[in-house]
Amino acid sequence: MNMLALFMAGTLLAATPMAAAAQGVASAAPAVDAETARLNAWLNAKYEAQMAASPMARSYAGEKKDYDKIDDMSEAAAARQLERMRLEVEELKANFDRAKLTQDAQLSYDLWIYQYEEAAALAKFNRNAYVFQQMYGPHTRMPQFLMQVHRVDEPSDMDAYVARIGGIARALSQQLEIAKLNAAAGSRVPRFSYEMMIPQAKALNSGAPFGGEGDNAVWKDANAKIDGLVKAGKIDAAGAEAYRAAAKTALIEQWKPVYDQLIAWFESELPLADAVATGVGKNPGGKAFYDMMLRSSTTTDLTAEQVHRIGLDEVARIKGEMEAIKQKVGFKGSLQDFFKFVREDAQFYYPDTDAGRQQYLDDATRYVAFMKARLPEYFGILPKADIVVKRVEPYREIPGAAQHYYFSTPDGSRPGVFYSHLSDMRAVPKPQVEVITYHEALPGHHMNFAISRELTDIPEFRKYLYINAFQEGWGLYSEKFAKEIGAYKDPYSDFGRLTTEIWRAIRLVVDTGLHAKGWTEDQAVGYFTDNSPAAIGQIQSEVKRYIIMPGQATGYKIGMIQMEKLRRKAEAALGGKFDIRGYHDTVIGRAQMPLDVLEQQVDIWIAKQKAR
Repeated sequence: MNMLALFMAGTLLAATPMAAAAQGVASAAPAVDAETARLNAWLNAKYEAQMAASPMARSYAGEKKDYDKIDDMSEAAAARQLERMRLEVEELKANFDRAKLTQDAQLSYDLWIYQYEEAAALAKFNRNAYVFQQMYGPHTRMPQFLMQVHRVDEPSDMDAYVARIGGIARALSQQLEIAKLNAAAGSRVPRFSYEMMIPQAKALNSGAPFGGEGDNAVWKDANAKIDGLVKAGKIDAAGAEAYRAAAKTALIEQWKPVYDQLIAWFESELPLADAVATGVGKNPGGKAFYDMMLRSSTTTDLTAEQVHRIGLDEVARIKGEMEAIKQKVGFKGSLQDFFKFVREDAQFYYPDTDAGRQQYLDDATRYVAFMKARLPEYFGILPKADIVVKRVEPYREIPGAAQHYYFSTPDGSRPGVFYSHLSDMRAVPKPQVEVITYHEALPGHHMNFAISRELTDIPEFRKYLYINAFQEGWGLYSEKFAKEIGAYKDPYSDFGRLTTEIWRAIRLVVDTGLHAKGWTEDQAVGYFTDNSPAAIGQIQSEVKRYIIMPGQATGYKIGMIQMEKLRRKAEAALGGKFDIRGYHDTVIGRAQMPLDVLEQQVDIWIAKQKAR
């Protein structure tokens, strides 16, 4: 999986002809079945060739092939990959007749082309990208990969772990080279981002074996994995000491120098970076870059002005629903007064103690269990992999940063993880825990990602395709759907649900405000605060996120609006024949796709239901 797809996925596909698509997933014609089988074999072979260039993607998928390697993250490698994709699309069009494929195979055909067209469009803006930033920069993402994804079950896995320490050092050097070029071209993150990245990098470059108090996070992880091999009887004490020595050498001689370079560069950038943060529109080529990112995030042709207007309208609508809850609980005062009450009253926060943090984790786990018990009534396809709730590791924890999901493996051996930043307990209000659990875990991100990866009847590349508006739209749809099946019994919890929905509507206003209208960070925080009861720590962290990830935050509400519209369309067309399990399986049962293509899939399902 291309890691940049986490922030940059999605553009419109050419519409699939409905007459051809109506033949359905399977066909009785042997020639069509044979052509589909040939296409799937070709796609899997090409995907395997892509995976050969990304050993990290193999590891994310749970494989151990090329387990000692880290991706080549140079610009030259990216250019080679794009050219390979271009040639593959030419080969696809020359060797397969799309009309002779099943409907699902036509979807695969189109999505393969979509991948290339998306990558080619984004490549035009390479100099506009923020390589290092405080949210998902490679300086924290790469160590997380080593510690969370690289399993050590055998001594050979530990050999690979040590080798990957050096591979990460090389990859970070490559990313630093690109970041310097981009900064020189005028794409430099604001000062706050450097100020947040410096302590992140220092935390990964201090403690044993480097010096300072405590153990470095990677050193601690390496020792734990070595101890696991000893406990399993795979190595003896002498073998353990040899591995400790090898890991220590790699960390001191390879890891530390590159983190020293990163820290020095971040510090040198501080006086050059904007103290008053705003969006990318001020950067050279920034307006065109943002237009591209907006199309990418929403998979629509909506303009920044249109997205801004949708956001304003949604904020007004949701505030009406909030007003109704304010009246229901008997609060006397304005909605702004109610916002202040929910934002500031101590009853809405966990204690800022270890016990308070554990209570948060226990509550989120309880909501996962509630949803897990209800899922079979509303979904025909369920994930095999489990989902667990964890606190973000100390080395990458950011006060107020957003909770997030981390992938399970296709075989379920590694569960999905719902991660929360808990260093600032005022940034995780009690009324929002339930709704965010449904978004990140079940039936939200875990449901979507795990089902996609566990499918056995689609080409491999589709299992790992990430499309922002689809994935995040589903997460937000899941939040609201949970209310239909008995969640949010406490009115303040339901208010928390509306808080997160208006949060996503506010994103449409703030993201376009920052990047297309020249808003400053303070203006964005002000609008957010005026229209939401979210904790101030949340708001400040969120706005910082939007500034360094242009467009990404707009996919949530746009995707949700489309999924709700398609459901209403299906309910109106089918009446008593409408089956909620069938609708949900249609939406998330064939992996991710752009929103216009999703509409085509729902139309096909409606036609089949009518014909039954």
